[in-house]
Amino acid sequence: MASIGQVRATLDDLYRMEGQAELIGGRIVRMATGHRPNQVAGNIFVSLRVYSRSRGKGHAYTDSMGFAVSEMPSGRESFSPDASYYDGPLPANSMRFIEGPPTFAAEVRSENDYGPAANAEYAAKRVDYFAAGTLAVWDVDPLAETVTLYRAAAPHQPVVFRKGAIADAEPAVPGWRMTVDDVFA
Repeated sequence: MASIGQVRATLDDLYRMEGQAELIGGRIVRMATGHRPNQVAGNIFVSLRVYSRSRGKGHAYTDSMGFAVSEMPSGRESFSPDASYYDGPLPANSMRFIEGPPTFAAEVRSENDYGPAANAEYAAKRVDYFAAGTLAVWDVDPLAETVTLYRAAAPHQPVVFRKGAIADAEPAVPGWRMTVDDVFA
């Protein structure tokens, strides 16, 4: 009895998807979040948007933005962070994904993003981000109300920001700061 293989999804298939999704290993992985994680991601986006507009440099994006990358060893071909900042060339067709990784990515944990398996997935995704060229990644935990900064230059030396602290995303977003209280407001 012969088995029938599935057709490998492409970036063109991903373009036709509504909502947040990523292309990994030829599969479209849909992503959805709850109220609190979405509000937190929105707070980060708003702050990044104010920063980019005041500097006249770079672009802030919400969770539906697609960043297309060459297929990585993990099979990943795209990123769609919860909030991001990009400071590079824009696509010739403004309706398409950005070719390349975000300069900075914020990943906000959702209800099922806790425990050893989720931690391993987050770590693997950071490896992909850094291999693709992202300079800094935030791992944002709405339950603990912490922001953990990972930098490509020192990926195994995270910096944890707690309530009352001021978080940054250096060197990806030079001079941008956000209080942890505002992240979780």
